[in-house]
Amino acid sequence: MRTAPIAGLVPRPKIAVEISLNDQQDAYVSSYTTLDKIEGEVSITAPCDTRFDDVFITFEGSTRTYVEKIATTGPTTGRTRAFHNFLKLTQPIHEASLPQPCIAQAGRTYRFPFQFVVPERLLPQSCVHDRASEQVHDAHLQLPPSLGDPMLASNGHSLLDDLAPDMTTISYAIKVRVVRTREHDKPLVLVDSGKKVRIIPAADEQPPLIVVESEEGDYVLRKTKDLKKGMFKGKLGRLTMETAQPKSLRLPSPNTKSSCSTTTMATVNLRFDPAEESSQPPRLGQLWNRLKVATFFGTLPMRDFPTKATVGTYDSQRGLFVETLNLSSRCVESAQWERHTCSLPSTPIRRDSGFSTISASSIPEIAGRLFYTAKILVPITLPKNKTFTPTFHSCLVSRIYALDFSLSVHTPGATVSAPTMHLKVPLQISSATNIVARPEISPAEAHAIAAREADNFFNPRSVAPPSPEYTETAAIVQPLSQAETTEVVSANAPPPGYSFPARASYGATMPIARSFGVPSACG
Repeated sequence: MRTAPIAGLVPRPKIAVEISLNDQQDAYVSSYTTLDKIEGEVSITAPCDTRFDDVFITFEGSTRTYVEKIATTGPTTGRTRAFHNFLKLTQPIHEASLPQPCIAQAGRTYRFPFQFVVPERLLPQSCVHDRASEQVHDAHLQLPPSLGDPMLASNGHSLLDDLAPDMTTISYAIKVRVVRTREHDKPLVLVDSGKKVRIIPAADEQPPLIVVESEEGDYVLRKTKDLKKGMFKGKLGRLTMETAQPKSLRLPSPNTKSSCSTTTMATVNLRFDPAEESSQPPRLGQLWNRLKVATFFGTLPMRDFPTKATVGTYDSQRGLFVETLNLSSRCVESAQWERHTCSLPSTPIRRDSGFSTISASSIPEIAGRLFYTAKILVPITLPKNKTFTPTFHSCLVSRIYALDFSLSVHTPGATVSAPTMHLKVPLQISSATNIVARPEISPAEAHAIAAREADNFFNPRSVAPPSPEYTETAAIVQPLSQAETTEVVSANAPPPGYSFPARASYGATMPIARSFGVPSACG
């Protein structure tokens, strides 16, 4: 009789859950991209007869961040943490697949197949905080890549560093929960197991950034420096160095077996304006280029695209982690200078679109004055001993890249060290999609799309001239009075209702209908 309390202290054996993927690779986590299918099977084995009520198989994505609280008079006092579950897809399980009654027999294995498709975008409910613009909202609804987990950062052959800090983790997993409901109490989770997967979503190249240059700015696309002939020998001339944002570095699809390097090309333009016509251009030295990898993170959602100015030194809610990688160093002494004579045209010359974000030159254009130009092509190649993610912005984490160019210049007769000019240029990293994957639609959806296209083809179209208010000689249209607006609204049929997913529950919809009227333009 006295052994009963001791028996109650002995832990009961847990339910064994095994999650297997159809394309599982030995010793490495499986990688997927947008529209890829994640297929597999869940095996559940109970050590003893166990009653349960439901089995949930989900595909989830979450972000975890923390920021150290730095005290001004002492050591670290604590951390602020944040968790964001931005994705949750549920696999339907038919009742016929469950035992009746719902009792898992001891030693018997129950198998449940599952299939998920990596979505192209997140639902609007995943980003409900305040935003500075719709561009920020659209960026936060893009699927972020896996980040910060050392067991996931790999190229399929070896584990690599993804240059993320310990304070940031973005992970995806297939999760299994076996639940038993209880009266007047929360459901009891009998087992909660998961299997991690690596997601690198497809990311298209975005338009170049509009850079507003300032002393405290993150980027410098143009630099001008006055060169001297030597100590107390007067001015040699003015050297201007400028560049533009290059094309993005395109990462291959995660499952693509390719030995090619990820490469793009940048162009550095030089212009030398001599102080005297007899002065020759300076001799160029070394050109270094480095890659700066910046990871922004926080415990509060980001209202805007982050910059260095938005992260304070002792900020307890924001953080910034920067890694610098040396890419290459080359001698550019052989760069050819081309001589020009400035002749001001009567009409302005249209500049190349690549320089649309570069400020106008501060060097005055004087007719008949000589100047020299040179162009340096710089190949940019990602190192293979690191793993990179596409440029992305999410509610709690952002990853951006920048190129740092440094050019040394040797002036004739100089006895001091060679002057150096620096540029910092934004760089994007995009990711290719799986060319084989295509979004699947049901036969009912395909039939509805075909019927709508057929109806639109046979709908009559107006070929009458446009109304006067849509022509160049249009008169100013006076706004309608409130009474007239009411008549127009009542005369027009209301548009069909729209359905938005309900925020509080999964799978439910909330109908929202709005009625408005607009006067017809064709009369």
